[in-house]
Amino acid sequence: MVDQYPAIILLAPFFAAIAVSLFGSWKNGLCLPMAIIALGISLAASIALLGQVAAEGEIVYLLGGWSRPFGIEFRIDPLNAMLLVVVTTVALLTAVYSTQAAVLETPNKYPQFYTLFLLLVTGLLGMSLTGDAFNLYVLVEVASLTSYALIAMHSKRAVLASFNYIIMGTIGASFYLLGVGYLYIKTGSLNMVDIREILQETGLYGSKTIMVAFMLIMVGVWIKMAFFPLHGWLPNAYSYAPSSTSCILAPLMTKVTVYVMIRMMLTVFGPEYVFQYLGWSNVVVWMAVLAIVAGSIMALAQTDLKKMFSYIIVAEVGYMVGGVWLANETAFIGAFYHVISDAFMTLCLFLAAGAIITKTGKRSISEMEGLFRKMPWTMVGFVIAALSMIGIPPTCGFFSKWYLINGAIEAGHWGYVVALLFSSLINAILFFKVFEVAYFSKPSHGQEKDENQPESAGTDGVGEPPATMLAPLLITASGLLLIGIFNQDIVILIRQAVSSFGFIGFLN
Repeated sequence: MVDQYPAIILLAPFFAAIAVSLFGSWKNGLCLPMAIIALGISLAASIALLGQVAAEGEIVYLLGGWSRPFGIEFRIDPLNAMLLVVVTTVALLTAVYSTQAAVLETPNKYPQFYTLFLLLVTGLLGMSLTGDAFNLYVLVEVASLTSYALIAMHSKRAVLASFNYIIMGTIGASFYLLGVGYLYIKTGSLNMVDIREILQETGLYGSKTIMVAFMLIMVGVWIKMAFFPLHGWLPNAYSYAPSSTSCILAPLMTKVTVYVMIRMMLTVFGPEYVFQYLGWSNVVVWMAVLAIVAGSIMALAQTDLKKMFSYIIVAEVGYMVGGVWLANETAFIGAFYHVISDAFMTLCLFLAAGAIITKTGKRSISEMEGLFRKMPWTMVGFVIAALSMIGIPPTCGFFSKWYLINGAIEAGHWGYVVALLFSSLINAILFFKVFEVAYFSKPSHGQEKDENQPESAGTDGVGEPPATMLAPLLITASGLLLIGIFNQDIVILIRQAVSSFGFIGFLN
C-alpha cells in the first residue's frame, strides 16, 4: 500500500470522475460525496507521501513497472511532494465550498461540473508527479481542456473569456510541444532525468537546437502561467468563471505551471545550462520586475473585486518567476515558498469574494458597504488573506517575501527589491480601500437594522454564507497563519530539494 501512494493520489480523482460521469446523471446527489471521498483519499495519500519523502528522500515510481527511458516514471522530491499536498487540500476545500455555490451557478450541470472538476485535479496532480516531458504535455492539456469547459459553464461573458483562454492556451501548448520535439530529436528520450544526462554526456549544451527547444518551452510555459505580457487571457477567465471554478483555477493553475517551469529548468536542462551557459537571468528578472509593477498598477485601476484579485495574480507570477531566475538559494526558497503561500492566499481571497457575491449579488468594491457588520466572519477570513498578500507577519506572505527580498539583495538586483516593496505598498492601498468601504461606509439606501432580524443578518438582511462556504474560508485563513508560523519546517524541505538539484554548490 505504501509503495502505491503516487498511483493512489492520481487515480482516486480520475476514477471518481468516471464514476460521476456514469452515475451522476442517474442521481445528482452522488456527485459531491464521490468527489469529496476521492479528494480526501488523495489528500491523505499526499500527506503520507510527503512524510515518506521527508524521511527517505526522492522516490521514483515506475508506472506499470516499465523503467526509463521507455516507461513513464513519477519522481517525487520535497518540492512536488509539498505541491501535491497543496493541490489536494485546495481541491478538497473547494469541493466542500461548491456544495452551495454549484447549486446556485450550475444548477442543471452537476454531473458535468464535478466530472470536469475531478479531471482538472487529475491533470494538476499528474503535472506535479510526472518525470516524462511528453506525458507532462498530455497532463497540461487535460488540465487546460477541463478548465476551458469549467469557465464556460457560467455567463456569456465567461464563454468569451474561455474562448480567449483556449486561443492563448493552445498557442502555449504548441510552443511547449515543439520544444519537447526538438529535445527528442537531439536526445532520443522523453524522460526528464534521461534528457539531462544525455545533454551532459554528449556535450549538446552548445547546440542551437537545444537553445531553441529551451526558448520554446519557456515561452509556452510562460503563456500558461500568464507571465506578463502574456497574461491577456487570465483576468477575464478568472473573473467571469463560476465561483467554485475560480477557487480551484486561480490558486492552482499558475502555481503548478511555475513548478513545471522549475522542473524543466533544473531537472531537464540543469542549472549549469540555464544560469551559466545561457546567462539570461538578468533579462528574465527584469521581465519579472515589469510583471510585478504592471500587474500591481492594473489591479489598482480595477473596481470589480474578482478582477482586482486576478491582476494581483499577474503580479504574483512575477514574484515567483523572478525568484527562480535570481539564481541563488535564498531567492529560490522564497520563490517556492511563495508558490505554496500564494496558492492559499489566492484561495482565501476567491473564497471570500465568492461568499460576498453569493450573499449580496454585488461585485463592485464601491458596493461593499457595511460588510464587516453584515458578514463579520467572512471579513475576518478576507482580512487575514489581505494582510498576507501585503506581507504582514506572522502570515505566510511575510516570510516568502522576506526570502525573496533577501535573495534579491544577495544577487545585487535592487530593481527586484524595489518592485516587491512597490507591489506590497499597492496591495496595502488596494485592500485598505476595501476595508474602508466595508467597515466605515454605511449601507446604502439608509436601511437600518430591523429589531426582529437575527443577529447574524446584516442591516439589509444579508448575513453570513452557509457553513459549507464559511468553513473552507476560515480553515484557509487559519492555514495562512500556520504556514507562516511553521515557516522553518517548509524551508528545510525546500532546501533539501535545492540540494538535490545541485543548486547549492553551483550558486554559492
